[in-house]
Amino acid sequence: MIAYATRRILLIIPTLFAIMVVNFVIVQAAPGGPVEQMIAKLKGEGVSATERVSGGAGEIKMPSAGSAAVNSRYRGARGLDPALIKELEKQYGFDKPPLTRFALMMRHYLTFDFGKSFFRDQRVIDLIKSKLPVSISIGLWTTLVTYLVSIPLGIKKAVRDGSRFDVWSSAVIIIGYAVPGFLFAVLLIVLFAGGSYLSIFPLRGLVSDNWASLSWPLRIADYFWHITLPIAALVISGFATLTMLTKNCFLDEINKQYVLTARAKGLSERRVLYGHVFRNAMLLVVAGFPAALVGILFTGSLLIEVIFSLDGLGLLGFEAAINRDYPIMFGTIYVYTLVGLALKLVSDLTYMLIDPRIDFATRRT
Repeated sequence: MIAYATRRILLIIPTLFAIMVVNFVIVQAAPGGPVEQMIAKLKGEGVSATERVSGGAGEIKMPSAGSAAVNSRYRGARGLDPALIKELEKQYGFDKPPLTRFALMMRHYLTFDFGKSFFRDQRVIDLIKSKLPVSISIGLWTTLVTYLVSIPLGIKKAVRDGSRFDVWSSAVIIIGYAVPGFLFAVLLIVLFAGGSYLSIFPLRGLVSDNWASLSWPLRIADYFWHITLPIAALVISGFATLTMLTKNCFLDEINKQYVLTARAKGLSERRVLYGHVFRNAMLLVVAGFPAALVGILFTGSLLIEVIFSLDGLGLLGFEAAINRDYPIMFGTIYVYTLVGLALKLVSDLTYMLIDPRIDFATRRT
């Protein structure tokens, strides 16, 4: 296991590098870079993230003084002093070739120095530290609640396969799988957050404004009061796959020969189910916990953070992409990639701990 883990850790380095290269090329080629954003702000205009300008951000060249042709590379730059454009390029690092910028970025990222935000006047690492607990909190609670709901439900569906309970619960699961989580979030807001009916839960934030002045029991209650609707929206849309996986794993194990042998020996159904079947059936389910957490962190929480105004890493990255705040964009990508690769390694090692018969060390990585 140690040799396998070592190889996988070493493999993280080229994988991370390749992901950063691909994202750097894509982002640099996108129109509406930070220089265009600042030009629009100086002229009191707005820049659409989908508008195409002549020349990508990665192809910027320093204009010569008085050159209107170079200024035309940036939408809305006509009429501005070329020296100002040159200063903006220097401020945002575009006075260097793309390859040099990427090399400098990766060298700094090795020490988690993500630089300073273009538009927030804060260090990116400080922003990530302040936002990451929100996203991790949402991801952990959603994954935990999803497992607590899906595993018992999947086991019950397997035991009562073909019954009325199995049929109607499958219908509910299909609906939950088909409807996106953000639609459930909107529905929950309409029903329970003062949309049209009840006003039971708050609509914004992870805690109340006076949270720091509350006693610890009230702080805990206030925290759970705020995350109830976001977690419910993510769980409703995310428990379907895990429930059906649990059911199918149990059905597969229940029909095996060792289960028939255990029943023939006179063991109770409960002991057969939880003493013999459970461990083998839960291999894929339990070992998939890190991967499920990655999925929720990367894809599930962004829209929920936007809808419920939760100031997390997903919302930070979304706003950075809209504003072309490159340090935040690449900083969040770097953190997400590291977390994802690390949790994937944990997922594989968990398989080996749960079932020693699995030996990834014999595979080529």
